[in-house]
Amino acid sequence: MIAPQIYPAYSTAGASPIVLLHGWGFSAASMAPLIEPLRQVRDVWCVDLPGFGDQPSLESFDVDSLMGFLAECLPVKACLVGWSLGGVLALTYAERFPARVDAVVSLAVNGKFVASADWPEAMERKVNRLFSHGFAAEPTATLKRFCGLVAQGSWDERARLRSLRALMQLPESGQLPSWRAGLELLSKSDLRLVLHNLNLPCLHILAEGDGLVPASAQQDLGGLNRLHRVECVADAGHAVHWDQSAYVAQLITAFLLPAGAGSQPSQLDKRWVAKSFSRAAASYDSAARLQRQVGERLLTRLRSSAGPVIDLGSGTGHFLTELRQLNPGAELLALDIAEGMLSHSRRCQRPADAWLCADAEALPFAAGSIDTFFSSLAIQWCEDLLQLFSELLRSLHPGGQLCLSTLTEGTLLELTRAWQAVDGYVHVNHFVTVDVLREALLGAGFVDINIQQEPVVLHCASLRELSTELKSLGAHNVNTGRPKGLTGRMRLAKLEAAYERERTVSGLPVTYQVCYIQAYKPQ
Repeated sequence: MIAPQIYPAYSTAGASPIVLLHGWGFSAASMAPLIEPLRQVRDVWCVDLPGFGDQPSLESFDVDSLMGFLAECLPVKACLVGWSLGGVLALTYAERFPARVDAVVSLAVNGKFVASADWPEAMERKVNRLFSHGFAAEPTATLKRFCGLVAQGSWDERARLRSLRALMQLPESGQLPSWRAGLELLSKSDLRLVLHNLNLPCLHILAEGDGLVPASAQQDLGGLNRLHRVECVADAGHAVHWDQSAYVAQLITAFLLPAGAGSQPSQLDKRWVAKSFSRAAASYDSAARLQRQVGERLLTRLRSSAGPVIDLGSGTGHFLTELRQLNPGAELLALDIAEGMLSHSRRCQRPADAWLCADAEALPFAAGSIDTFFSSLAIQWCEDLLQLFSELLRSLHPGGQLCLSTLTEGTLLELTRAWQAVDGYVHVNHFVTVDVLREALLGAGFVDINIQQEPVVLHCASLRELSTELKSLGAHNVNTGRPKGLTGRMRLAKLEAAYERERTVSGLPVTYQVCYIQAYKPQ
């Protein structure tokens, strides 16, 4: 037996570890997007299932043998996170050994994998049978088709297909019986009674575009046990933890927090932040006049580095070329919560050494491993500033620098005033004060803090032009208090009339309060 790979937590909370169980056709490497974010809260264990990855096959790949394998290699107490086949096994293990499980998170798992008369929202039996027969006859060709099914529904199917095919290792002849038995296990899986009786905290995450586990199963799945929570993630396919890694990690982390630790409702919807910026990627640079102006000013404040440099909230990668010129010998990484932005940056051949999709409040870096964080107009999309700055400080090595710009209170003042004349909804994103930023930096432990605030006033010819620009930037309202549905014509007419009172000879003013920050980790 190959022992699990263990990734120690960055905190010292002492809670039971998180065990990641992968899906059919892959290995523990397929759970990589969740490792670093989840290490923020607990130890993370990664396990290769028998006959997959480097794990030797069992004599029999049946449920009893697999439960025995897991009981032998898993910790005495754990939180299980399982994807597809791994989720089926995680839930079955929790039923068999409830005293050894604190909670279960399933990714892309259905009550039944194959449809039946009493569970129609599942894979069609004919499709499942054709796939199983195809794998028995032509494993290599069938696995390529399987990767296509897993990628289906992703916001970038081509990129996801490439990454999945790179992850998948074709089975050796000795592993084929385990792979065939795994398909048989899935086709016969019926977790309805297990889910109904499982008296443990459970979170089931489905994907809106999943080609294997239909999102339409959400209601039926939730009806099996009212104590269980079911979430459906937009712009994602079967590999939901790859398509929306930051959001899925956030869901899991919040679910595993002790009662009360994360109970305050977030005013900023991270999923909509990622989705908005992903959709805006193609049009972003043409509309980003403020971003270019502020970023250029920020670059003049940056000290060159020999160690790793992170462009945090890199967007389309517009500043990567200049960051490379300023830091010619340093490793340069682009990090953003929106995979659409990162994909666009790669297509534009920006000069980064790697592109990372992650949440700035749960960074995927070892402690003391980074020399410089550069971030222009990105952290206004982070809500927990103390958590953000603590993560940045943890990742920096002693003496490492933080160089960033953000927007503060008073930004979009004219638009806020105009909306206040119309209704009481939250139509403009919330921006913090300079004092709040300073307190969070000090609380995290930064020293030599330098903060300068400058107003930047741009002008638009019309409200429509401003609205188009904000949408092109992905910067329209993403607060949870935003009104649902379309804004009516009458209300828009009232808004236009209210904003017209702000007009000057240069056009409709749009004020941005820009804050430039430099700070350092103590030596």
